[in-house]
Amino acid sequence: MSQVHDGPDPHERQHYVHYLRRVRLQDGGVVRAVLDMCSSLAARGHHVTLLTCDATDVPPAWHTGVKNSPRATSIAVPRFLGPVPVAAETAIRGAHVLHLHTPWELSNLPLASAANRMRIPYVVSIHGMLDEWSLRQKWLKKRLFLALIGRRFLAGSARVHCAAAAELTQVSRFLRPGSGVVLAYPIDLSDFADLPGTERSLREYPELAGDTPRILFLSRLHPKKRPDLVIEAVARLDGADQPCQLIMAGPGEPAYVAALRQLAHQRGLGRRVLFTGMVRSLVKVSLFQAADVFVLPTSQENFGIALVEAMAAGTPVITTRGTDIWQELRSAGALIVDQDPAHIASAIRSLIADLPAAKQLGQRGRKWVMSELNAERVSGAYERMYQDVCRAPARHISHMAGSEE
Repeated sequence: MSQVHDGPDPHERQHYVHYLRRVRLQDGGVVRAVLDMCSSLAARGHHVTLLTCDATDVPPAWHTGVKNSPRATSIAVPRFLGPVPVAAETAIRGAHVLHLHTPWELSNLPLASAANRMRIPYVVSIHGMLDEWSLRQKWLKKRLFLALIGRRFLAGSARVHCAAAAELTQVSRFLRPGSGVVLAYPIDLSDFADLPGTERSLREYPELAGDTPRILFLSRLHPKKRPDLVIEAVARLDGADQPCQLIMAGPGEPAYVAALRQLAHQRGLGRRVLFTGMVRSLVKVSLFQAADVFVLPTSQENFGIALVEAMAAGTPVITTRGTDIWQELRSAGALIVDQDPAHIASAIRSLIADLPAAKQLGQRGRKWVMSELNAERVSGAYERMYQDVCRAPARHISHMAGSEE
C-alpha cells in the first residue's frame, strides 16, 4: 500500500524529529553529527525535536525552548515489542519526517513502526556502521539482525543517509535500490571562523611549552582509531634523532588508555606524551592550532569529523584510506598513508622538515573545509532531502511480521 504525501511548501516551517538513544559526546562522532544536524536545521527556522533517552550532553538551551534552537525531549527507552513512549508518539505525530540514527539500535524499530502507522516517512543515517570493518565486529550477531529484521527496517525507510559516496558504495547491497543518499555532515564550525590562536591551549597545558614539534591525535582513544600506531611512529622518530611531543587528546576506556600509557613508557617516550582526556570548545580549536601535525591513522571513518576540524584550524593532516572521504581530503592537502608506523613516521618527518610548506598545506585544507563543508550550504541539502521524501509515495513495512503492506 502506498500513499502520496502532500509536498511541503519549501518556505514553510517544517517539523523534523531526530532520535538518538544516548547523547554523550564521549561516544564520538555520531553524537556530534546528530547535534549539528539538529542545530543547523533549527537555525534555518525549522521546528526540530531531538528525542533521546540520555540527554547528558544536550545543550541546556534545548530544554527551554529558546528561539531557533532545537527542543530536546527525554523519553524512556522504546522497547522492541512494547508501546512507544507517549512523548515520542506525540512528537512523531506532529512531524513531517522522523530521522533515526544508526542501523543497529533496536529502539529505532518501534519508532519506525509508529511512523508507519501515522504515514510519516522516516530516514535512517548509517554513520559508518555497515561497512566491512564494522561488520567484522560481532559479525554473527549483526548478520542475524540484518537477515531477521534489519533489511526490512532499511527497506521501509524513505531514504538511507550516508555521509560519503564511498560509504554508500559499501552499504548499497543492503538497501532498496534508489533509497541511498549522500550528504556530508553539517558540522558546526563557528568556533573555527575566527581562530583563537595557540595561547588558550598552552595555558591549559603548560607541558607544551618549547620548540619541539607537536604531533596531535584527537579522537576517541579506541582500537579502531589506532592511536597505538601514532605512539609507534613517534618512537621511531625519537630513535632517529627527531624528537617530537605527542598529544593524545580524547576520552577512552580506562583499561585501553592505561595500555597506551604503558606502550609509550615501553617505547621510551616518557614525558613527551601528554594524555589530556576530552577537550572541548575553544581549547580544542587552540590545541589544533598548537599542533604542527594532526594524525589519525584510523581503521574506519565514514566521515571523520576530527579530520575536518583539524583542517578547519589550518593544521596539516595525516590519515589513511580507512576514512571514506580520503580522496576529498587528499585533494585538499591531507597526506594519505598506510596503517604502518614507518609510513606514518615518514609522513610526519616530511611535514616537520619544512614547516612553512606544511602550514601552506594546512591553509589549503582550511580553505576547502570552509567552502565545501559550510554548514548552511550542507543543511540546505538536508532540507531538500526531507522535502523530497514528503512528496514521494510512502512505504509501509510491517517490521514485526516482515511483510510489506
